[in-house]
Amino acid sequence: MKAVIQRVNKSVLKMNNNTFSEIGKGLLVLVGIEENDCKEDADWLASKVAQMRIFSDEEGKMNLDVNQINGEILVVSQFTLYASTKKGNRPSFIKSAKPEIAMPLYEYFVASIGKFVNKPIQTGSFGADMQIELINDGPVTIIIDSKNKE
Repeated sequence: MKAVIQRVNKSVLKMNNNTFSEIGKGLLVLVGIEENDCKEDADWLASKVAQMRIFSDEEGKMNLDVNQINGEILVVSQFTLYASTKKGNRPSFIKSAKPEIAMPLYEYFVASIGKFVNKPIQTGSFGADMQIELINDGPVTIIIDSKNKE
């Protein structure tokens, strides 16, 4: 599994021009699921994301996690994180898990990350066309891959 984590002051997810989910200060997490990902990948990634110390403390150092700032998390499924651009200019998504595998693992990831945080996890709608507005704080954007443990 891959995650793109963005530290945000606010993020709004819309579908059909209607607000579906919204968070204030916290994390926008775009998560991609590969065909051979499993629950162990989801658990490792959920723990890593929830405990990532990327919020500033009173000295301005990135030393606090999302719970310590009373922040929120918005998790959005993003199959395009596994795009292959090796050949030609049209990306291939052959490494992305099929919906029958990805959807249950995405839901498991959301539940798993929810075990680590103090507030309900906000989500998008799996497979839907969504528009996401965000105010990136910093900007701070981090990419994590459960296969490389980085």
